Amino acid sequence: MAAPADRPVAARRPVSPGHFVRLKLRVLRNNFRGQPARIIMFVVGLVLALWFAGTGFLLFAAPGMTDRPDVALLVSAFGGGLLVLGWLFLPLVFFGVDETLDPARFALLPLPRRTLIGGLLAAALFGVPALATLLGSTGLVVSAWGLGGAPAGLVAIVGVLAGVVLCVAVSRAITSAFATMLRSRRVRDLAAVLLALFAALLGPLQIAVLGTVENTDWHRYETPARIVGWTPLGAPFTMGLDVADGRAWAAPVKLLITVLAIGLLLWWWARSVESAMLGATGGATAPRRGASADSPVRQLFPRVLDGLRPTRYGALVAREVRYWWRDMRRRAGLITFAVVGIFLPAMMNIRGVHGDVGAGSPSRVTLSFSLLFVGLLAAITLVNQFGYDGSAYAANVTAGVPGGAELRARATAYSLYVVPLLAVISVALALLLGRPGWWGMIAGTLFAAYGAGIGINQFISIFGAYALPENSNPFAINTGAGVAKSFLSFVAMLGTAVAGVPMLVANALLGDGWLWLALPVGLAYGTGAAVLGTYLAGDVLDRRMPELLQSVTPRR
Repeated sequence: MAAPADRPVAARRPVSPGHFVRLKLRVLRNNFRGQPARIIMFVVGLVLALWFAGTGFLLFAAPGMTDRPDVALLVSAFGGGLLVLGWLFLPLVFFGVDETLDPARFALLPLPRRTLIGGLLAAALFGVPALATLLGSTGLVVSAWGLGGAPAGLVAIVGVLAGVVLCVAVSRAITSAFATMLRSRRVRDLAAVLLALFAALLGPLQIAVLGTVENTDWHRYETPARIVGWTPLGAPFTMGLDVADGRAWAAPVKLLITVLAIGLLLWWWARSVESAMLGATGGATAPRRGASADSPVRQLFPRVLDGLRPTRYGALVAREVRYWWRDMRRRAGLITFAVVGIFLPAMMNIRGVHGDVGAGSPSRVTLSFSLLFVGLLAAITLVNQFGYDGSAYAANVTAGVPGGAELRARATAYSLYVVPLLAVISVALALLLGRPGWWGMIAGTLFAAYGAGIGINQFISIFGAYALPENSNPFAINTGAGVAKSFLSFVAMLGTAVAGVPMLVANALLGDGWLWLALPVGLAYGTGAAVLGTYLAGDVLDRRMPELLQSVTPRR
């Protein structure tokens, strides 16, 4: 029997941001099932976030509790600006963004763009970083309340909430826009270089800033702080102080500035996220190379490997060499190491060269510690070497590639890039420090630490591997992966530091004759450690291939 024509159609239930929040929480719950390691990493990340939030709360609240309005202006303006800049750059360089709700999953759903962006923003606000930022910046409310009473505190609450939304919006808009642009090969290469250089320069910049802070008259920065307070970087965080200073008219103006900035960021995010959902690309296809007379197998070998035989081992080396050059994540690590490897030891020892201490010579002990750190940093990229492959590692498991051959090929391919960098770094450091005769000791220490780091990281990459998300956004990470990455890096650095103690002792206690023996001894020590670690780890890999594949395969 046909239904009456005048029967009313059931009203469609509107989609609200709350649906996205509940969906995110449900996905997180499902991802934690049967994954105790992921639960532990999430709890550790939560504890660390609460610690940072508590520290930020005390820093922001201190000026109000000590009745220092001048300091409160500097802390609120510059501290709030640093929060926004941290949300802008740190996801691009270090931690990535938690894409629990992948925008590409909503491509086939009839969701308006405004609904999708509002829901994704609400889901992002219900994350550990956003909640930690909210708790930490609440100290501004305490400071404004102490300086201007309840009216200033209530206005500061509105400003803090708007500031947190601004931080999340700028992070999502920037990472989404970069993810879209990085589909173009040329833009991807340029971005990898710029972001890696920025990451590498953070350490030297921090040392320079700390040195400047020691002898700074902070009263000179009051005018720049007021200027920053009228920009989107500091406007939401200084609203309460304006009310406390009797400038209540400035609060709605700064709120308007913040709202406009959030609106522009969300508009930008909406345009880029739609491109990501559709899988669009803006780059033209590169012209294909001309025909080659080489065999198809030989064409897969880079020119630097012309002398390598096309065996199973040779094919593995050729594959890894290409991946280290073409994969943006891997290539960025190489660039970061190249910059840090020169700047860090130079910054730690250059004061001893030109300072007034003693005869003006750099300390071999201090230099050895910095060289040890550079050497272990060179090998730290291998700590999750199988995670880059993801589910593609199943091909090696199916083909029955021996674990020893697998690890030797990966170490060889990576060393083809790193060993020349270590040689260049050792020469550059010897010249920068004004001690060309120390080149052998510098190079020997670097090679010893690097070889020991390879031997240790081979084991960690097997037992501590974690999956990287299969996401169009190269900055996306799985929940808890940021903590896992930091923890594994710390373990690798600690183990390499212990293995490098003999070189430290030799550099500190032996005389000038050691400067000529350090290079061959360091080469032998590093090579022996790398060969021994790779040999022992190969047997472990033969027994743990299925478990390793499961660890690096992203859960769908």
